Amino acid sequence: MGGGDVTQEEAALEPRRVKGRFAPSPTGRMHAGNVFSALVAWLVAKSQGGSMVLRIEDLDAERSKPQFIDAVQRDFETLGLTWDEGPYFQHDRTDAYEAAYVRLCERGLVYPCFCTRADLHAASAPHHGEKLVYAGTCRGLTEERRAERAKSRPPASRLMVPDDCIELVDAIQGPYSQNLAFECGDFLIRRSDGAFAYQLAVVVDDAAQGVNSIVRGVDLLCSTPQQMYLQNLLGYPHAEYAHVPLLVAEEGRRLSKRDHDAALDALLARFGSPAGIIGHIAGITGIAPTCDPVMPEELLASFDLNTFAKHLPDKVQIRWH
Repeated sequence: MGGGDVTQEEAALEPRRVKGRFAPSPTGRMHAGNVFSALVAWLVAKSQGGSMVLRIEDLDAERSKPQFIDAVQRDFETLGLTWDEGPYFQHDRTDAYEAAYVRLCERGLVYPCFCTRADLHAASAPHHGEKLVYAGTCRGLTEERRAERAKSRPPASRLMVPDDCIELVDAIQGPYSQNLAFECGDFLIRRSDGAFAYQLAVVVDDAAQGVNSIVRGVDLLCSTPQQMYLQNLLGYPHAEYAHVPLLVAEEGRRLSKRDHDAALDALLARFGSPAGIIGHIAGITGIAPTCDPVMPEELLASFDLNTFAKHLPDKVQIRWH
């Protein structure tokens, strides 16, 4: 064996190069909450010598708008949040989602679901305030009954889940577990209109693009066990997760694109520059000791994820002001 060769055992011991991702949905301009998540994702990857992927999550064709696809890239560039790969577009990836979907179907893990939104709310139990636990209404339908139901309504597709707990240690939120059967239920992997669901698409994309560092809002923490379950089924590695607090308006309502809360144009008008925006967000969230103007590159030297997690003013919600 030559001196430059590496054995499988040695390769397994080598640390993975960190690769994070920006994954915006082009349904509106960025707001302060989006900027905060993106900034932390960038700092986590870049502070460890890693790289960033830009993926445009445009699965929702009705809400995704071309002008926002262009705008979100300009917004990232304006804020100094650079990426190394992409942009990748989910609308180009349907063959990959289809292949993963077929693999799950071949294992007998997928079944048609004819429930309407009203049916789901009537039959499902709420969990953690927002998330509904699917009651398994369509899981036991006979083939005859499925054929009969399909005449009046095209079905969505659900993935069967076991009575098992999926556990992880989130870099910010700490230990977290979810019993898939009792705290989630069988979940959608394809909608009734044929579009693939978010859970399946992001798992397939992260694996294909080598993403192993995922930073996003704490509202998505409850989705993580489902994605890890899919990773297990499809033979994909798990990522490292860090779920940041949500920036909320004064009345405790989360910021949103729809309501134009703290939108980037308004932020630029208020703070005068990209550095002003980044500095204010870094200051109120504990990334930086003050709210003085600063660009992401200037935060790298002092950023440490563990220190940041310990000094957050709150792990769930931070008041935007």
